[in-house]
Order: sequence, then structure tokens, then C-alpha cells
Amino acid sequence: MSGNRFEYDRIPYLIVFDDTSAYRDTYGGVTESVVLESYLLKPKGIDSDTVVVFMHPIGGGAYLPMTNALPRAGHHVIYCNSRYRGVDSALIMEKVVADLGACVRDAKERLGYRNVVLAGWSGGGALSQYYQQQAQHATVTATPAGEPPDLTRLDLPAADGLMLLAAHVSRHGTLTEWMDPSIIDETDPAQRDPELDLYNPDNPNQPPYTEEFLTRYRSAQVDRNRRITGWVKEQLADLRDSGEPLMERGFIVHGTMADPRWLDLTQDPNDREPGCYLGDPRVVNMGPVGLARFTTLRSWLSQWSIDDANGDGPRCAADLAVPALVIGNSADNACTPSHTHRLFDGIGHPDKTLHTIDGATHYYSGREQIPHLHRAVEVITDWLGERSWTGV
Repeated sequence: MSGNRFEYDRIPYLIVFDDTSAYRDTYGGVTESVVLESYLLKPKGIDSDTVVVFMHPIGGGAYLPMTNALPRAGHHVIYCNSRYRGVDSALIMEKVVADLGACVRDAKERLGYRNVVLAGWSGGGALSQYYQQQAQHATVTATPAGEPPDLTRLDLPAADGLMLLAAHVSRHGTLTEWMDPSIIDETDPAQRDPELDLYNPDNPNQPPYTEEFLTRYRSAQVDRNRRITGWVKEQLADLRDSGEPLMERGFIVHGTMADPRWLDLTQDPNDREPGCYLGDPRVVNMGPVGLARFTTLRSWLSQWSIDDANGDGPRCAADLAVPALVIGNSADNACTPSHTHRLFDGIGHPDKTLHTIDGATHYYSGREQIPHLHRAVEVITDWLGERSWTGV
């Protein structure tokens, strides 16, 4: 069907369910309920018992090129925003899993789709794998902070297939690979180790980087993540010891866009241009929209801690019991090839397929990317068709 271009209806709808959290970590709307803003993209005149479901931890992808190219090719698509649409400062991954579960259940029970195929785009990849792992056999009884939700009590409906599209391994893994390890004082980002500062012109370590430097750099990134985690756990313990078990603290994480790959294209090589997907990485490194820039104690443990977060793509992938398609883009400057291959290699189910779309960027944005977008849709259509997931 990918050779055809169908008109489609964009049908907005809401998924509403009770919020039993001890406190609210989202702002606005009906506070006693979780309200998920969703869109059904339905090709006109095309019936199907299969729907492709997108969810990203912080949403916002309902108008991305891929999301809309699939219904033009005749596929039924749902894009469902999590409760944290656009703001991840207090995001709890276990609650996002609950949100995705509500969407999958609604698709099957109310909308009547027999088959649900999760489409894990970018940061939605690890989310989809975490969800599917827990839907198949729930084991997570609390967040990394030791609090609800208990995923074993949610009766999460499993999906029937999984697609990982331009996906990275996890939020915590990606953050750690992008962290600026030159920052040695979290309260004063001007205090830096000059030999680890990628953006310091006086740094003797310049691209192409030596393996010795990269080994030291990567180790320092992990160390910084763990230092923040240690501080977070101390703060939570102090609050609980003082009789404030529900109290939270917000904090800032400076310097989160300092991956050597942005400057040295020989590292994790592909066809990408220098820089990062948000622009000049030197500016983004300290800018307001960097990963984890504004966060909270519990959210750090759930989505950013390298040792504590549960939503780890390769680890969850080992437990997958459904067919999986992995698509990497050869000019992607957000999700580089090592992420694509770690995800694919980690999948435990024997029915797994890997494709690379030559010349494609992360978002397929711009007129020159249209042929690459069409090629990706062809790959998806063929894969779905081989499993009889294209219609009734």
C-alpha cells in the first residue's frame, strides 16, 4: 500500500483514567484524573484490524513526517501523548508505562483493533520495550524511589509487534553519553576540568580524539551521573528521615550536550553532519532545553540515573516475545549506529529485522528527505504485510 497516497482523517480523542498518585506531578487540567490527548489517523475507505501506536515519554510527535506518512500509505495510526506532554521535569517512567497501557487497552477494547504494533520513535523506543517487557510479565512493583505505581497490578495488555524507529537505547543511557564531564561542581558550572571540556579551545584534546582520551571521557561521564544519583538519594533519605516522605526537590543539571560524536565524525560514524539535532552543541550544552536540565529527585532516579532507571532498551529487549523491526537512519545525528545495533542485538525474539535508510536524518524533515521517508514507509509496509498486519 505504500505506493498509494490515501487521504486520512485526524480524529482527536481523550483517554481519561483516575490518578491515584499521592501527589500530582503534572500541572493543569482535571487534577484528579490523567487525561491523555490522542489522535487516530485513519485512512479514508481503508478498514484494518491493526493499528500502529506511537508514544514518546514527553510526546509532541503527532505531526512528525513519519507519523503522517504511515496513514497516507494506508495504515491506521494512533499518536498518544503521555501525561507529561512537553514537560519532563517530574516525569516518572513507570507512570508513562501506565499511560501507554491505557492507550493500548483503549485501542483494543473501545476502538476494536485486534492487533497493536508499538512504534517506538526516538525516545519512544526504550519506552515501548519497557512497556512490552512489563506487559508480557510484570516485575516492577515500584519506581526506583520505592513508590507507586506497582506495574504488576495494572494488567497491562501486551502489544503484538514492535517497531524501533530512529530509536536510542534509553533516556538515561543517552543522557550519560551526552553529559559534560568537565563540570566538577554541580552548583557552579564554571568550575571545570579543562582537559575534559570539549568546547574549550585550549583543551589539548581535539578531534579526532584518541582512544585514551575517549576512555577517560566516557568514564568521567558515568562518574558524574553516579555523583548526581548519590546526591539525589541522600536528599530523599534526608527528607524521609525528617518526616517528609512525600516532599520533593527540583534541581538543575548543567552541561548535557557534550558528546564527542558531535565534533568527531569518526566516532560512531555514519553520514551525519557535524553538530547535534538541536543545533550548535556548544550552545545547547548549557541552553534551557537540554536533556534533564530541570528535574526532580524522583524523576532523576526513574528516567536519568544510569544505575537505577528501568526503561533500558537493550535490557528490556532481551525479554521481547513478539516480532520486532529496527530501522536506523544513516544521516541521523541524534541516534547514531551504535544505538541502533545495540537495540537490534539485544532483542531476544528470533523474528527480528534490521534496516538502515541511507541518507535519512532523524526526523526526515525537509523536501530532500521525502524519498528517504518513502523508503522507510515501504520497509514498514512490507514488514507489516509479511505478518498480515495491513488490513482486514
